[in-house]
Amino acid sequence: MTTSRWRQAAGLAVLAILIILGARLTPIYLHNRELQEFVEEVTHRAAAPTSSDDVLRSWVLARAADLDLPVVADNVHIVRSADSIHIDVRYMVRVNLPLYTVDLHFYPGAGSQ
Repeated sequence: MTTSRWRQAAGLAVLAILIILGARLTPIYLHNRELQEFVEEVTHRAAAPTSSDDVLRSWVLARAADLDLPVVADNVHIVRSADSIHIDVRYMVRVNLPLYTVDLHFYPGAGSQ
C-alpha cells in the first residue's frame, strides 16, 4: 500500500469516527434544547405563578421523560420571588462510546422575568 492509500484510509477512518460521534451526541443535545425551550415556555405561562412547585416540577419531569432524558425530581430547582419564577434543571447524561465513556452535563433554565 502506498503512502497515498494510507492517508486516504486514515482520512476515511477519522471521518467514520466523526460520523459515529455525531450520530450518538446530536440527539442528546437536540433533546436538551427542546427541554430548554419547554422550561422557558413553562416560566412564561399564565398559570405558572399560581401553580405549585410540585405541578411545575411534574410538567418538567413529564417533558424530560418524553424526550428520554434522565431527569429526576431532585434535578428540578424552582425559585420564586415576589414577581417571578425561575426554574433550573441540572442533569447528566452518560454516553458510552467504543473505548470511551463521557458524562455530558446540562443546565437548562429560565425565569419569567
